[in-house]
Amino acid sequence: MAPKALFTASTYSHIVNFHLPYLQWFQQQGWEVHAACGGAPQELPFADRVIHLPLEKSMGSPKNFQAAALLRRLIRQEGYDFVSTHTALAAFFTRLALAGLGARPAVANMVHGYLFDQDTPALKRQLLLAAERMTAPQTDLLLTMNQWDYEAAQKYRLGRSVVHIPGVGVDFSQFDRLPETLRQDMREEYGFSPETFVLIYGAEFSKRKSQETLIRAMALLPEDIALILAGDGALRPACQALASELGLEARILFPGHIRDMGRWYAMADAAVSASRSEGLPFNIMEAMYAGLPLAASAVKGHVDLIRDGETGLLFPYGDAAACAAAIRRLREDSQLRQDLAGRAREKVLEYRLNRVFPLVVEQYGALLPERAAVG
Repeated sequence: MAPKALFTASTYSHIVNFHLPYLQWFQQQGWEVHAACGGAPQELPFADRVIHLPLEKSMGSPKNFQAAALLRRLIRQEGYDFVSTHTALAAFFTRLALAGLGARPAVANMVHGYLFDQDTPALKRQLLLAAERMTAPQTDLLLTMNQWDYEAAQKYRLGRSVVHIPGVGVDFSQFDRLPETLRQDMREEYGFSPETFVLIYGAEFSKRKSQETLIRAMALLPEDIALILAGDGALRPACQALASELGLEARILFPGHIRDMGRWYAMADAAVSASRSEGLPFNIMEAMYAGLPLAASAVKGHVDLIRDGETGLLFPYGDAAACAAAIRRLREDSQLRQDLAGRAREKVLEYRLNRVFPLVVEQYGALLPERAAVG
């Protein structure tokens, strides 16, 4: 009988965007692969079975405990050899489902950014940390992507084995096949002149991603600077309303969710991010590879990729004036843009999929029982 692996995540899109190479690899090794996800259903290639979880973002929602009960029954029925869990919500309820099982599978929790850090309000930080401590006994392998999370996981013993990895690996190939005329073509299509300094930020519209900071920064910047806010999410209408209120409708574009970000990076002059915290963000790494200079908030995840003044510019989180100043500095200094972009492109090669993939697989392999070994 083939060994079985279960991947869990809060959303189908998370698995689609980050983990398909790993599902495919397990299949190629002769494993039966299942995936359990919440959110909007999507097709999941390389999954032999897909289970929908009734997960909701509110941690205390009764549906999340229903999801945990469903997972517990599933794990008992299927007899998995390995569980790989992702995203804070799914990781907590997956490990909660495993608590108290007499015989359970090996469990790897890949942390895509703890939702707390040293600046999180004390009560919230204590609650989130308590949740991680409670599920630590069900965490055989804890994989972290940034230095702050790694040190926190070690300090609080949030897994039996804590290993730092350089993300999940990014496939940059989409940026290597772009036509030379794409920049001009895209600008003509969306009404940006050759002289416009175009900024881009691709992220879900949420409080944590902080698009509001960028919109307020735009109000402090010259008319020849434009901003593309790609993505969808609950706060998108509020951000559009703020842009309208500040008279920025003509300078801020909201194109919605975009799959082929390479085309949009080709149109831009710089990338920005105002996020509250990150794991190891794909949008930053993709922009670095695409040759764009960066201005980003000085938070965990960003500071692991960007050294201020060397591979990008950093500004204090939530400070619209400092954000505007960093953008203005990029706009006015072409040599700085060139230097930052060149060093960033060299730095980000460390995070290529073909380099990171074997590191992650090695950690999985070391965790698995001999009868279900991989490779």
